[in-house]
Amino acid sequence: MHAIVDLGRFRPQSSAQIHPVILSGGAGTRLWPLSRAFYPKQLLQLTSDRTLLQETVARGLVDSGFADPIVICNDEHRFLIDEQLRQIGVKPRQILLEPVARNTAPAIAVAALWLAAREPDALMLVQPSDHVIGSVEEFHEAVGRGVAAAQAGKLVTFGIKPTRAETGYGYIHGGDPLDGSPHVLAVEQFVEKPERESAQRFVESGVFFWNSGIFLFSARGFLDELRRLHPGMFDACSRAVKNAKEDLSFFRLESSSFGEAPSLSVDRAVMEHTENAVVIPVEMFWSDIGSWQALREVNSSDENGNVIHGDVICENVRRSYLRTEGKLIAAIGLEDVVVVATDDAVFVARADCAAEVSGIVEQLRKRNRSEPIHHTTVHRPWGFYRSVDTGDRFQVKRIMVKPGAKLSLQKHFHRAEHWVVVHGTALVQRGQETMLVRENESVYIPIGTEHRLENPGRVPLHLIEVQSGSYLGEDDIVRITDNYGRA
Repeated sequence: MHAIVDLGRFRPQSSAQIHPVILSGGAGTRLWPLSRAFYPKQLLQLTSDRTLLQETVARGLVDSGFADPIVICNDEHRFLIDEQLRQIGVKPRQILLEPVARNTAPAIAVAALWLAAREPDALMLVQPSDHVIGSVEEFHEAVGRGVAAAQAGKLVTFGIKPTRAETGYGYIHGGDPLDGSPHVLAVEQFVEKPERESAQRFVESGVFFWNSGIFLFSARGFLDELRRLHPGMFDACSRAVKNAKEDLSFFRLESSSFGEAPSLSVDRAVMEHTENAVVIPVEMFWSDIGSWQALREVNSSDENGNVIHGDVICENVRRSYLRTEGKLIAAIGLEDVVVVATDDAVFVARADCAAEVSGIVEQLRKRNRSEPIHHTTVHRPWGFYRSVDTGDRFQVKRIMVKPGAKLSLQKHFHRAEHWVVVHGTALVQRGQETMLVRENESVYIPIGTEHRLENPGRVPLHLIEVQSGSYLGEDDIVRITDNYGRA
């Protein structure tokens, strides 16, 4: 249970709240095969019974000093994120949809522009959606220490006191404290991922901190610096927001304008060049979960130093991460390894080489393999489908439709479908017919026939779909009408 922290003396002097801005655009390739482009690591339960996204959002649930969150994500994840927020009882103030990936500076810029149009002096607490923080209380106290500086126009970042010479993180060199604010330091320099000797020297110096990628500033203050340092990015993001469209409960940024924004991190675009950057040192546990080794370190291990998840039997295994999403893993005589098994892939590596998994992902992409993109279970706003078997001119799927949900009215040019209901009741539209299909009943959908599947009941609908035809790709779907704006 997260502690409730009194931010009363740290809150802005106006009635404005601190606005959490959650960046959720990453693909998380370094945690493949668990993390995929269509279901990345921030949407996974990796450290608790909540996903990393839910844990990030939950940091703002314990105190009224925080407003409802603003989330920036890509189009493919919009319904997944909306559903995960609903599961923890959060209604976001807005979900902004990026048409293309453009790194953190444009993402923060569009959030700041959206917020500034409504509250110009609003404070933004920008957080990646996939980081782990050990103490919410310490985090809130650090945020409180930065409020006055952020109100004064400073761009506040949070530096984590390093515990080891980590070469996978960026560093911030803290300078002299601000007048009257002993816990807020001027930034001397930002350092990208250093070599081992430099990292060791940074740790021993006591004035370097890990760059957490978490920021606190006013929307106006950030935009003023962005306009000065990157007028082209500011202009592109401004047009993307101005010409955006409301899509259901989402705010869809205008594609061509946003695509013109340079793809730069907020550090490269603004923080390394502004004179307004300050850092607040924080002595708390923090991790960006950037590798399988990092994930092992943030989870509780057994007496042999192993982190085990799922159906695993092991003997004489030490300091390893073993995880399966289904099939049994049996391991003997291993040390310092990572073994991760999903339905369609098994990843095995020495722990000190596991971070190189991105190279495997790139090879798979070059071969047009599906494994980097999605799992065998593919989530949709209405439920999910799962590939069971595939062969020449046929494919078998298991489909689940949520209570009250319906698929789009659609047709296919190259395949027919046969649905067998195994649990619940389906309402099926086939051409001009509408029929109820109950458990142990089936219905046939010929090629080219308009059809729709709906769950009118109060329990999840499960059915088996058998597709047959000359082409079975997901792009052989012509949507005619759709409740989720995809037609």
